Amino acid sequence: MQQYFKLLFALLFLIMFTAACSNETNTDQSAAQHKNISLTISAAASLKDALTDIQKQYEKKHPNIDLKFNFGASGSLQQQITNGAPVDLFFSAAEDKFDALVKAGAISKENGTDLVGNDLVLIVPKNNTSAITNFEDLSKPAVQKIALGIPESVPAGQYAKETFEHMNLWKNIEPKTVYAKDVRQVLSYVETGNVEAGVVYKTDALISKKVKIVATADNSTHKPIVYPVGVIKDSKHPQEAKAFYQFLQSKTALDTLKKYGFTAH
Repeated sequence: MQQYFKLLFALLFLIMFTAACSNETNTDQSAAQHKNISLTISAAASLKDALTDIQKQYEKKHPNIDLKFNFGASGSLQQQITNGAPVDLFFSAAEDKFDALVKAGAISKENGTDLVGNDLVLIVPKNNTSAITNFEDLSKPAVQKIALGIPESVPAGQYAKETFEHMNLWKNIEPKTVYAKDVRQVLSYVETGNVEAGVVYKTDALISKKVKIVATADNSTHKPIVYPVGVIKDSKHPQEAKAFYQFLQSKTALDTLKKYGFTAH
């Protein structure tokens, strides 16, 4: 009888121990599901204001997701990713920078899409009294400094150069050019009056009260301005990255992008 009670006690102890371990495992799994996850998105500088709004919308609905943005020139961001920078999504202002990563195998075609478009505009300081009213005026001797993004790394600078070449103005404009690391720096140069004019995206011009748009480049003068976005293959959080990628294609996100001047693609 004593042996029977010993056996029964041992069996009860084993059942209680197994249940405790199971509860601990479930608790760990539950904690893992609610663990804060940080996603890094490398995005063109021109997207800063729109994505800051989208960040608030997304994090409110997904409190366990922390979105971190690395804003800059698309070409520079592409190089960072190529060199192994830990990034989860890439939101480019140019197809060629994005396509280079697809070709290199860093982004799968099925996890990338052309999301929005933009317009290229000529801006001057708001209180400027100069006679710059169109792109042709930039070739006049009276105009001394014009700000552009570096064409090799800044898509807006590349589109601007294409426009000037198409209009046979580049030869006169190139010597006057002050190069900037991204469109936001071009905007800053114009706002402070360090240059007489600059070429940026319409979305950049619309956020500033210190500049005015005097001309918009005809779409036929440059390659189509397309903003592709995609998930990086080496993302440490592929499911969460894919979820945010899909949110960017939602009506909520697209309406926010349109509010800042981006066009539907």
